[in-house]
Amino acid sequence: MGDILQNNLEFTLSVYRKFVEKLQLNNYQVLTAEEYFNDHIHYDKSSTKPFVIIRHDVDRRPQNAIKMAKLEYGLGIKSTYYFRTIPGVFKPDLIKLIADLGHEIGYHYENMDTCNGNIDQAWDDFRSNLEKLRRLYLVKTICMHGSPLSKYDNRDLWEKYDYRTEGIIGEPYLDVDWNEVFYLTDTGRRWDGGDVSIRDNVECKMKNEKCLWSTYHSTKDIITAIENGTFPQKAMITTHPQRWTNNPILWTKELVCQNLKNIVKKSIILKTRR
Repeated sequence: MGDILQNNLEFTLSVYRKFVEKLQLNNYQVLTAEEYFNDHIHYDKSSTKPFVIIRHDVDRRPQNAIKMAKLEYGLGIKSTYYFRTIPGVFKPDLIKLIADLGHEIGYHYENMDTCNGNIDQAWDDFRSNLEKLRRLYLVKTICMHGSPLSKYDNRDLWEKYDYRTEGIIGEPYLDVDWNEVFYLTDTGRRWDGGDVSIRDNVECKMKNEKCLWSTYHSTKDIITAIENGTFPQKAMITTHPQRWTNNPILWTKELVCQNLKNIVKKSIILKTRR
């Protein structure tokens, strides 16, 4: 089964490698979120060269993140890893190792959720956790954790406070120009998971629709689009590293667990639409 996983099935590191290599072969520039937001450093937004911002939301299993980071390092690219600060994910040695490979570290904040909607407590918690991460890496960008089972949207923190006062230069959901950047995410362990996504979506103004409701149903579809020149010239792609593994046991466990979660998420979405 190990050989089958590595060569054929979705959400393996082998498939992810093929995806990155295809981007490189087709002259896409791979950017971190910081590079996109701070074009004075590495990237000129007036450039006509196609680009993909690769972002990884480290929700669980941070050991998977280091494997993905090493794979990217071997291919000569840098990406962004957004870490939660809960005990099972906040692993300083691992975070430092990913940073030492040249990748960006960001804060995957969930303060409105963990503070039960108390916005002032959430702000104090945000700054405290940001400082914890900054002892390991000079964090410049942040990204909300969707907390699908919570009634709180973590972005509501910014109705009263401003992350820029803390030296943050960008939050993808709020600061990417969705008029021109296409969004694609593996939320729900699917590339077309609009029906199981509660908060991980954006209004894609370039197509007047939610980008999440995508025509790409598999990584193979994405690779094919890159090959034939139909993939967008500007895109952000989000992965959750806990999904991506060549380990047959972990791969199967993630498949089963996510399918069960999707049932719950669909139920929540249906209730909110009534």
